Formats: sequence, C-alpha cells, structure tokens
Amino acid sequence: MIEKTVKVAHFSDLHLSGRRDRSQIARLERLLEAIKAARYDHIVITGDIVDSAAPSDWKVLRDILVRQGLYSWDKVTVIPGNHDLINLEEELRVYNAINPDFAGRKRRLRRRLLEFCEVFSELITGNEPVTGFPFIKILQYEDLTLSLVMVNTVYPWMHLENPLGARGYVNPGELTALEGSDVASVLKGSFVIGVCHHAFRIYGTGFPIDQAFDWTMELINRKELINVMRRLDARVILHGHFHRFQTYSYGSLRIVNGGSFHYNPCRYSEMVIGADRSFSQRFVDISPEK
Repeated sequence: MIEKTVKVAHFSDLHLSGRRDRSQIARLERLLEAIKAARYDHIVITGDIVDSAAPSDWKVLRDILVRQGLYSWDKVTVIPGNHDLINLEEELRVYNAINPDFAGRKRRLRRRLLEFCEVFSELITGNEPVTGFPFIKILQYEDLTLSLVMVNTVYPWMHLENPLGARGYVNPGELTALEGSDVASVLKGSFVIGVCHHAFRIYGTGFPIDQAFDWTMELINRKELINVMRRLDARVILHGHFHRFQTYSYGSLRIVNGGSFHYNPCRYSEMVIGADRSFSQRFVDISPEK
C-alpha cells in the first residue's frame, strides 16, 4: 500500500508593483498554474508581497488567488514582510524622520498589520474574527496532521536601530503566547512547520561590507524564536527576505529560504512529508515563458 504524502509549495518576495504591471501578474499566474498542476496540498507565501506597503497592491495577490481557485484557508497561507508593512517614503518625510515618537511608529505598524490580516482574513482565520499574530493552522490529511505556526517578524522603522526598515524582530508577547503548555499539547504528534518572513542566516562572513549588510537585514532575536520552535517540536522553518534560494540547519531544525519570485519567477521550494513525519525538500524550476 502506498502511504499518503503531503506536498507543500513555498515561495516568497513577490514585490508586486500594482495592477498595471501585467507581465509580473502573468508570471505569478503562470507559477500558480504550475503549482496547481503538480497537485500540492498547500502553498505558503512568506511575505514582501508588494513594494509599496499599499493595501490596494496586497489585493492584487488576493484577486489572483481567487481567479486561480486558491483563495481558501486550507489551500494557502500568506504572511507579511517588511515591504508590506513599512512605507519608507512615509517614515522618511521630514516630520516623521525627526520625530522621536517610537510608540507612534509601533502604532502605525500595528494598524497596517491588522489591515493586512483583514485583507487576507480568509487565509488567516477562515470564518473566525481576525486576531493577528501569532496564528496557527492545523490541517488534517488522512494519516498526517500538518501544523503551521506563523509569527510576524516585521520591526518598526527607526533612525539608528532599523534605518532601512529591513531588520526583523518577533514581539516577545508572540513568543510568550506560543510557549503555553496548551499550544504544545495541541501540536503534539503533528508535523510542525514554523513560518516567518526574516532570514535566520544572511552572509555570515568576516568581510566588513557583508557584516554591515547582515546587520541591516538580520532577525534580531532569532535565537529566542529558534528556541520556541524547538519547544514546539518544529521540524522546519520557512522564510524569505534574503533573496536567495537556500536550505540550512540549526541542529536538527531545517530552515528553507524561499528566495525571490521577483528575481526568479520560475522557481519555488517543494516539501514532501510522509505519514511517519519524514520529509524531503528540493527547489523546483518550471519552464521559462516562451
């Protein structure tokens, strides 16, 4: 007897530029059609859907998913990236740039995050009220239960601490919420995948220019997030942010970078999970458009 396996497709960093970029929209439609043809059970998109932090541009993705018959809680998971929630043009206007009001920046980020959750509410909470992050999906596939644990890693823009708006940070409240014994008990026995936007590893070299770039892109409290995911018995973490298709490990925890659709719209990551909780991962290339 052939055991049922579950297939998950993952890609990231679309950087859509609105409805007028028809070629970009056509490439995304083509990728989704290829994923559908390969019969994946679930699709994960790990942020930076747009460049503009404009809700009207988020809706471009929502409309594409609807057209493709994919706009469903059990079919797709989507989370925001820094380009979705931080409008650098707005933050760098003279009044905001010289204003030391960090609390105001946090409020702006929270408002935009809530709006993101409302736009994609059917993919985040289904028919339930929007509650924000963290959130968990538990999907049952015959002999396998797949659990996705989503956290928000977008950190408010700040003059010195986050000057490019690209550093990541998980709110300690989110980590505390995931550390409760009730969460671990609910996830027990399932195949757990952590999902976030920011990378756990960038360059990590001794070259000063790379170290400076690492600092502008880093996930500040990545060790704390890793520890929480380990306590939840996560096997894999999926992320984007750093535009490189790659896999790496922290101990037994496998981490997959979904690269960038914007730079390579013909590649995505595939995970195949067995009923015995074994899994394999590879990057899949579709035929380039003619």
